[in-house]
Formats: sequence, structure tokens, C-alpha cells
Amino acid sequence: MRAVHTAVGEFTLEFWKEGRTHERRSGLRGTVPGFGEVVLTAPLPLEHTPGSLVSEVRGPSIPTAVFETRGIHTEATDLPTLNGSTLRVGDAMVYLRRNRFGLTHRARALRFQYGGDQYLLRAVNRKRFVLVRRADDEDAGVTLTARLSGFGGKRLTVRTTGRAVAADISLAVLFAGVDRAPLTRSGAVRAALGRSTRLFAESQA
Repeated sequence: MRAVHTAVGEFTLEFWKEGRTHERRSGLRGTVPGFGEVVLTAPLPLEHTPGSLVSEVRGPSIPTAVFETRGIHTEATDLPTLNGSTLRVGDAMVYLRRNRFGLTHRARALRFQYGGDQYLLRAVNRKRFVLVRRADDEDAGVTLTARLSGFGGKRLTVRTTGRAVAADISLAVLFAGVDRAPLTRSGAVRAALGRSTRLFAESQA
């Protein structure tokens, strides 16, 4: 897709769901200024993704982005996690890196490169995160500040500072459908304890 830069401002996506039992789909959807309808499914129905958890973002004017986690720990979480994960944007596989032992939110941030651009994803707290596409010689970069609100995080509000490209929108929305707990020290501890408790309970059932 062409890297058209657009002043988006702020946009909001709302919760949706459809289907029953094993075919149930849910996530967030809405209209993004300059990019049209955007739909996050988080996660995809488990019958379609055996052995893994997958969240996906689609839209007519953005690249499809997919975040997938594999491993036994997927049995103890509802969303794909940053551990044992892969990210695909369009046809590209994106390499992810982070410092699991970082002492600050910025030190623990997720870093990756896509389309020649450098990105950084950092947590603010459990419901807020920031995606930054770094500035370079040709572009001033962009910052997307996302906030989940409502019961169970059923509303996503994203404030954009700078001019966004389609991939920025895909990525910011996709990470709303990912377990970002490892991006904070306290979140990583809570997530590990929660997974251990859930796996133990399931083993005793």
C-alpha cells in the first residue's frame, strides 16, 4: 500500500461480538478518519487456530496485521501474549525484541522495524499504551496514545500526534488485542502468577 500520511486526530473503536460457542468472534470496530472501517478480532475462534491464540486487524485501507502466540501458556490466557509470539503485517514477518529485565516502562518497551520504520511500544498502565514510529530524515514520525475504557475494555480511544500511515493504524489497534502485561514489571509478575494458578486449576479439574 502507498505510504500516505494522514492527520487522523482522535478516533474510537467500540466492542462487537457475533456467533455462538466455538464460532464466537469479538473485538473492536469503528471508523478511522482517512482510513475507513477498521475491525479487530481478538482472539480469532480457537477452532480456526488450534494450538495458538491469534488476534487480527483488517480494513479496506490498512494492511492486515496478525499477532500470534504458540505454546502451553496459551491455555492460561485469553489473548495472545508477548512471549512466544510472532507479528505479521501484510506479507511481512516482523521481528520483535524487548528487555524482559528492564526496570522502567521504557526499558521494557517492545521494539521492532517494519517497512523501514522503527517502532516502539510502551505501556503506561494496564489500560493505556503508546506506539511511536520514530522520526527519520524523511518523516517527523508519529505517536499514537491508546486507552481502553469501559467494563472489560470495551472501548478503545486513540489520540494521534503527527501524520499517520496505514501501518500505524493497524499496529495501534492490533496491540489493543494483545496481552501487554510483560511491558511492566508488576504486570509481568501478575501475569505469571495468573497463568500458574489457571494451569494448576485446569490440571485439577
